Amino acid sequence: MRKQNSKRKWLLLILLALGITFLMQNLYYHYLETPVDAKDDTKITFLIKKGESAKKVGENLKEASLIRSKTVFNTYTRKKNLAEKIIAGRFYLQKNMTIPEILAIITDPSKAESIITIQEGRTAKDIDERLVEMDLITPGEFLQAIKDFDGYEYYPFLNKEALIALDVPLEGYLFPDTYFLDGADFEPEELIIKCLNNFNDKLEEKPEDLHEIITMASIIEMEVNTDEDLETVSGILWKRYNSNWHIGADATLLYITEDREITREDLEIDSPYNTRKVVGIPPGPIGNPGLKSINAAINPKESPYWYYLTTLDTGEVIYAKTNDEQNINKAKYLN
Repeated sequence: MRKQNSKRKWLLLILLALGITFLMQNLYYHYLETPVDAKDDTKITFLIKKGESAKKVGENLKEASLIRSKTVFNTYTRKKNLAEKIIAGRFYLQKNMTIPEILAIITDPSKAESIITIQEGRTAKDIDERLVEMDLITPGEFLQAIKDFDGYEYYPFLNKEALIALDVPLEGYLFPDTYFLDGADFEPEELIIKCLNNFNDKLEEKPEDLHEIITMASIIEMEVNTDEDLETVSGILWKRYNSNWHIGADATLLYITEDREITREDLEIDSPYNTRKVVGIPPGPIGNPGLKSINAAINPKESPYWYYLTTLDTGEVIYAKTNDEQNINKAKYLN
């Protein structure tokens, strides 16, 4: 009798386990193949950031109400070995899509909008190199597109005459920001136009001497790391410029030497970008400044200072009124 009861218990447990397995499988396939809303075909923008794990993507899809279960998403992704195939970018998804349909999109490079972030101070060459890393262009293709740009008439704030005389004509106007690009059919001019439109939108009031302003802003961007010092350093540099002094900004020389240090030989380079040797500002920007540096160039702050330096350890800006004071500060903070 006990043996029969024991057999019955085991049979019940087996049947229960089979029932639970059957139920879980049905539930799995239900969540896998059933969209959140079969009637909703509204396109929803979904962003996958670089480095995000498949698990994080599943969490974000669930939070955006694009899938029914993040657990089912993770399980299916793992079973099909799709985790490493998920692409960073911006996608257009819909609530009437199933999990396999969504994964088919977010693992397809042709469906992704690539993301590029242009940081403050980056040069056109830096942007070209980043686009190459993203497999969107061949080396030099973006720089050539800048030289070939013929849309000046649509951007009255651009000083065409001054810009086309430069080696990199639109340097300074490729506004730093995050941009979404067509990963499947990218053309360099697409990014150029996005940057110029953004520049136009962000800088609402444009002074007549905009080219000089942007050139000075690009110097300020590279010379100072702290926001609170931007306007003061701007005041010093404009004061030197208006007093017919040498600007003396290392950043302008580094722009043409493409190095992190300035040698004695560099100081003797005969170039308008050598502001230690040539009076005035360079003929064009040395990078693409952010809005804070541009506003600082427009609104310089008066001060009794003529000199400044940035400490190597903390990035603090130290000011001086005289060359003697500057030499003392150099001995104290730069050695």
